Formats: sequence, C-alpha cells, structure tokens
Amino acid sequence: MVVLVMGLPGSGKSYFAVRLAELTEAVYINSDRIRKELLSDLHYTDEEKLMVYDEMLRLAERSVTDRRQVVLDATFYTRSIRDKFTQALQELGETAFIEVVADEELIRERLKRPREDSDANFEVYREIREEWEPLEDEHLVLRSTDENIDSMLDEALEYLQHGMYDK
Repeated sequence: MVVLVMGLPGSGKSYFAVRLAELTEAVYINSDRIRKELLSDLHYTDEEKLMVYDEMLRLAERSVTDRRQVVLDATFYTRSIRDKFTQALQELGETAFIEVVADEELIRERLKRPREDSDANFEVYREIREEWEPLEDEHLVLRSTDENIDSMLDEALEYLQHGMYDK
C-alpha cells in the first residue's frame, strides 16, 4: 500500500506522516528531504517541484516493487500531480490519500519555528494555498492541532485497515 499524505505547509503533515510510517513499518519519502538532496539553491519553482515529485514517484515505485509499504509526504497541491501518482501506482497496489489540515493561525505559528527539513515560510504557504486544487475523490481528512497526534494516528490506521473499503 502507498499512503499519500497531503496538505499545505505548516499543516502538520510531515509530523504526522513520519509517525504513520514508523507505525506501519513503511518507507518514508519526504518531498522536503528530496528537494534538499536534489537542489542546493531552493526557489520552489514549478520546475523544481516537478523534479522533486518525479523523484518521489521513482522511489515509491521501487519500494512497492520491493514489496514495501510507502508513506509519501508532500503537498500534492494539484490534481495533475496527484493523478500522475495514482495512475503510475494503481497497477502496483492500493493507494490512499490522507489530507492534513490545520487552522491558519496555527500554521502561521508553526512556520515561524525552525523545522528540520522544510524551509517553507508563510509566504510559501500562501503561494501554495492560492494554487491549491482540492482533492474531490474519497479520502481521509485529519485536523491537526498541537495536541492530537495520537488520535490522528488512530483514525488513520482505522481508515487504512477498514474505513477506506467501506466507501
């Protein structure tokens, strides 16, 4: 299974995704880490974003071929990017989307704090929010606060084990 964790910068998606990967013993693939590996000078251009997504997809396909579960962590902010992943991965097994959202004031506060992998600030958040194309397919939406990671993980595990099949 491939779980695509999506959301705006500062939503808490990476904090959630890395813990989900640990719980499910999945390969964790993070767009911010790949961006830093591929690019020394970051500008968040469309070309850079596509390069990062292409590498994420390549790594995911390799992991699934090796019979590993995968958690992908990125904004997945456009339909075309999401479609590229679902089309490429559908032949390799099941995929599920989990969207992490948070209140904008909390996002603003989070983006002021230093983070290990991401350099996105509130300006990057606003730019991506303007380009955001909502996911209309069935998926799990989790609201992140600074105190609810355990309940988010519980809900995600339930969804992945049972809930996504009841839709």
